[in-house]
Amino acid sequence: MAVRETGQGAEPGTYGGAVHAGGCTCGDCPHGAREGHRRAVAAFLRRRDEFAAGQGLPAAVAHSPSATRQWVSDELTQSAQLVAERSRAEGRAWLARLWRRTAVTVWALVVLLLLVQSLTAIGAGWTAARTAGLLAALVVAAALSAASFLHRARGGALAPVIGEDNRLSTSRAVAAAWVLFLAYSVLVLAGRLAAASHHDERDALLAGLGLARGAGTVAVLAVVCAIAVLVRRVVGLRVLSQRLQKIRADRPRAADLLTDDAGRGSFADLQYVVINAVALVLGAVRLARRPDQLPDLPWGLAVVVLVSAATYLAGKYSEGGRPVILSVVRAREAGDLDAPIRTGEDIEIRGAGFVPPAARGADQLSRMAVRIGAVHVHVPLVPVPGGFSNPTDTRLVVPVPVDVEPGRVTVQVVTAAGVETHPYVIEVTE
Repeated sequence: MAVRETGQGAEPGTYGGAVHAGGCTCGDCPHGAREGHRRAVAAFLRRRDEFAAGQGLPAAVAHSPSATRQWVSDELTQSAQLVAERSRAEGRAWLARLWRRTAVTVWALVVLLLLVQSLTAIGAGWTAARTAGLLAALVVAAALSAASFLHRARGGALAPVIGEDNRLSTSRAVAAAWVLFLAYSVLVLAGRLAAASHHDERDALLAGLGLARGAGTVAVLAVVCAIAVLVRRVVGLRVLSQRLQKIRADRPRAADLLTDDAGRGSFADLQYVVINAVALVLGAVRLARRPDQLPDLPWGLAVVVLVSAATYLAGKYSEGGRPVILSVVRAREAGDLDAPIRTGEDIEIRGAGFVPPAARGADQLSRMAVRIGAVHVHVPLVPVPGGFSNPTDTRLVVPVPVDVEPGRVTVQVVTAAGVETHPYVIEVTE
């Protein structure tokens, strides 16, 4: 696919004045990064399927199954590293473009608000509350646009809700939504207060800011903000204690708000987002109906939000787990005789949690290793059509190096996230 970029004052096929040929694969322009990643993925998949079918093997290693497996694994690892590099370049280019999209989205919402206010003003007339709401939206949009520009390298206005693993944080996104909503509500009241000419109206507006009027909303805001801070602390401690495996994503995605690191739907995240979205909609309706006070949430709905927050926090405490070795046996081919584990032979490690949730790419799988005694053995990639048969989340096959001393030795699996299993003792004979 030929990719051409037309910039201001530049000829077609250029970007920023630099010439980019058709099908550009460099990483300094967005389309080039995307195309480079696409081509690297296509090349890797083609090479993996060729090896899985037994094609493309050099004659020098074809006579030895172990040498063939190691050579294939090394070739796929190098190709996977190129894919990972291209993917990171595409992620950086995507983030660099995102700030403009967030700014455009914010101003589109302001235009939508203006249209809604204009339509609802037909017959009822334009009021000071509508003017205050529009001015408050303009102030919030200007602030978000400025933040988008200042953090344009980190995703614009979304930078505060992107976690350390480069994914959108559900807890931060929910807290940020409530903060923006309350800030907008206070600005509406401030606008009305500035335009009020009678002291009775000013007193009523000031009373609308009282805690008794917005106790439910304030309680929900306090809880979701506390959850955002607490979840970050919980996740950080679990990662440091090796009870949770985290792999950095190439770029954030909207689906991160509703899924776990592996991209599977998460009940805890889903119910937290849905219930808070419903509460925000009700709060917006209350503000539209009563723009002279803070939007109060009924205590029944506030309690529902609190229960949802507790469920979300419990889900964060329970997710993940440390990888564990359940057993180690000698890998036996068809026709082999039963025998003890010897140096130079393959062993099969059975357990759970060997592959972190987000480590499905070949570049992450190639980082896995097994410590046998004092020797580190990298887990070979064994391709099959459509994927890999080794390693998997519950099974690893590695050779026992000849450098391992016979006797009782320990085996530990080191995952792509750097987490180690507890030692497992095996007996190695000569």
